[in-house]
Amino acid sequence: MASLSSIHTSSNSFSSPSRLNLSLPPPPSHLPLKDSTYRTPPLKTLCTSTAPKRPTKPRHRPHHSPHPQSSQLLKNNYQRTTTNENETSPSTQNCQTPPPSDADLMSLCNEGNIEEAIDCIKQGAEANYFVFEALISSCGSSESLELGKNVHELMMKSPFSRNVELNIKLVQMYVKCGNMNGARKVFDRLRDRSLELWHLMINGYAKTGEGNNGLLLFERMRKIGALEPNAETFVAVLSACACEGAVREGFFYFEMMQNEYRILPGFEHYLGVIDVLGQAGHLVEALEFIEDMPFEPTVEVWEAVLSFARVHGDIDLEDRAEELLVELDSSKATPDKVPTPLAKRNCDFNKLEGKIKVSELRSTSLYGEGANEKFKGLNGQMRDAGYVPDTRYVLHDIDEEAKEQALMYHSERLAIAYGLISTPARTTLRIIKNLRICGDCHNAIKIMSKIVGRELIVRDNKRFHHFRDGKCSCGDYW
Repeated sequence: MASLSSIHTSSNSFSSPSRLNLSLPPPPSHLPLKDSTYRTPPLKTLCTSTAPKRPTKPRHRPHHSPHPQSSQLLKNNYQRTTTNENETSPSTQNCQTPPPSDADLMSLCNEGNIEEAIDCIKQGAEANYFVFEALISSCGSSESLELGKNVHELMMKSPFSRNVELNIKLVQMYVKCGNMNGARKVFDRLRDRSLELWHLMINGYAKTGEGNNGLLLFERMRKIGALEPNAETFVAVLSACACEGAVREGFFYFEMMQNEYRILPGFEHYLGVIDVLGQAGHLVEALEFIEDMPFEPTVEVWEAVLSFARVHGDIDLEDRAEELLVELDSSKATPDKVPTPLAKRNCDFNKLEGKIKVSELRSTSLYGEGANEKFKGLNGQMRDAGYVPDTRYVLHDIDEEAKEQALMYHSERLAIAYGLISTPARTTLRIIKNLRICGDCHNAIKIMSKIVGRELIVRDNKRFHHFRDGKCSCGDYW
């Protein structure tokens, strides 16, 4: 095992009170957690329904059809038919183009033309089970929340409104899109809920910064008693504890898993406890816990320690964790070369219905003077509001001014500037990022949300961050 003797960190008392103030150790029938912000309206319970046997599984293509004209012609023909219905004679109506069939709608779904399929259904085309399944899956895969809501509304007006399988897929779609209120409404209407569905909800709450709701849901599952928690359940529960920085609760559930349910902790459970300690800033205790693990520390362990050390400003631990990480995987080494000047690169955004997908870092000039002026003005307002660039997050050996310039052109900031000029005022802006958001950008976006008066949602490779009025749903633990 890699030695930790050379790590020098300041003493960190483990006696800090839990953020959730649970009464421990008795098994909690009612956790004294803070009240859940979600209140479920009384709804009818769904009846059990069986999906029809699938002949063949439809393919979902993430790209548009190579022949988009065909789907548009189908849509236009149907629009002309419905528009002129009252203007034609009975003999002419018999020769009109019939409304799209299930096969036509499935073809639109397979080609990625989800909006066209939705429009056809709104205009009267009847969709079967497989069409709704394809639509819901496509909306979840692309994280298109608004389209998903439209599909949900159409399904509720169809004969499949109480179909259990489709409602489970709706829960999955809402969780993927980070909308836990929508997921919870559908979840609560389901009578038969599998253990995997409970896991999905608890993990969803953890990823959207609502770990408290996830723990409350777990206690509700235990109280109902129909299902017994398994090893995966406690991985989700520890994730919810980490989200809240709830150290006492994390260890309580870690012990409950072993003593009450006789589940032997695996590597994922130990990693979950490390996350709980790291999120709460108990870095010394996290290192002690790693020393006592029955497993050798892996790349995942040192990546977690490196991340927490960086977030909490422990430079010595950060350097040592990086050394141990590189010993295990040389590809994790930070390149020594100085990057190309960031201002000279381009930037690419894939905008969908208020959602902006960020790819590599590029220049604002691609979007004209308007985006460039908005970007500069926003940076000036942030400075006036007290923003100071944290250059610790620039790992290259360049001067301070170049580091500040590098931070300013991080991709999520460019995406926000572009989104502000291309979407209506006061609307929620959604940004998808395939890397973890850095600490400086996290602080900057908190200030941005207060300046622009909007909710800014950033989905990185770790979780959803909901920025509102200068605060983030993660509580600065991510």
